[in-house]
Amino acid sequence: MSVPTPVTAVDALPPPPPPPAPVASSSSSSSWPFGSLYNRFAAWRKSLDLPNPGTVENLSKEAKQTSLNNYAFDGARADLSKSLSMNPMFQVTHSFHLGSQTSPPTYHFGAMFANDRLFMHGNVDNDGNMSARFNQGWSANSVSKVQAQLSTTPGQSFVQLEHDYQGSDYSLNAKAVNPSPADLSGIYMGSYLQSVTKNLALGVETIYQQQAPGLSDIGAAYLAKYTSTDRNWIATAQVQGPGILQASYWQKLSEKVDVAAELQVMAAPGRRDALATLAARYELRMASFRAQLDSTGKVSAYLEQRFAPTFAFLVSGEIDHFKNAAKVGVGVMIESSSLTPEEMGMVPPPGVPAVPMPQP
Repeated sequence: MSVPTPVTAVDALPPPPPPPAPVASSSSSSSWPFGSLYNRFAAWRKSLDLPNPGTVENLSKEAKQTSLNNYAFDGARADLSKSLSMNPMFQVTHSFHLGSQTSPPTYHFGAMFANDRLFMHGNVDNDGNMSARFNQGWSANSVSKVQAQLSTTPGQSFVQLEHDYQGSDYSLNAKAVNPSPADLSGIYMGSYLQSVTKNLALGVETIYQQQAPGLSDIGAAYLAKYTSTDRNWIATAQVQGPGILQASYWQKLSEKVDVAAELQVMAAPGRRDALATLAARYELRMASFRAQLDSTGKVSAYLEQRFAPTFAFLVSGEIDHFKNAAKVGVGVMIESSSLTPEEMGMVPPPGVPAVPMPQP
């Protein structure tokens, strides 16, 4: 018969409590004297709930999309594109332009590749001029960009390095054009745009140019952007150099109609010039119409009529009343694809067989 083990007083005591977990030291308040002040400022800034103001490059994007400066052409033009893949997107384009009063006939071949974080675009023309763009997104707020051009015309080749960072209520941009590590020559630009209220954003852009050692120049531009609470109108202003002003105003009148006005004033010593432009855009279900009038007496219009999702007819015209001159352009845009409707996301209704798209 076994004898039970006697229980001592030590065994009857409860186990000691576990030691407290070590507390992580806060460098923001203890090791840094201004940590608490910075934390208060960050909390106050977050409580304002200010929107992101956008980039300096797109300061007057809405007004530029309404005007005809990026759409007008003369002569005959044809753009043929074919999509080889949708995810990732891969597309090739053939562009023809002839009969222009201001430029010789040209042919361009382009290719574009894009996915969630990468964008690549290349272009070459019939004279051997090449251009390329490369965008790499590191995150939703950080994008690096490279743009290059090789031209047969002396002085037209360049390379541009750029980085964009979008904060919650600000945007930063750094850019270098033809930088040379040997003598630091090139053009260097930096910009900062900050929302100060829910409607107003202020910013500054600096430009430093060094053509050769000992020969440099520096300049600054000051920016302002005001957006209405309902985002139905936007006004921007940019002041740079001695007496140079650029201002724009854009307003959305309805879901289909918006108007824009732009003003450029140069009051530098020895030169005084100004240009005012009024533009309007009307979006229809299968067409887009733009009209523009400026202070030099030019009246222009642009029509893009889509007869099908893959076919569009273009008409562009301009009349210069002061010079008694006119320009007219016609063109077509044809899009083709070797993908099936399922691959393009165009799944037919139930009961309807899938029909592959016609091959070019």
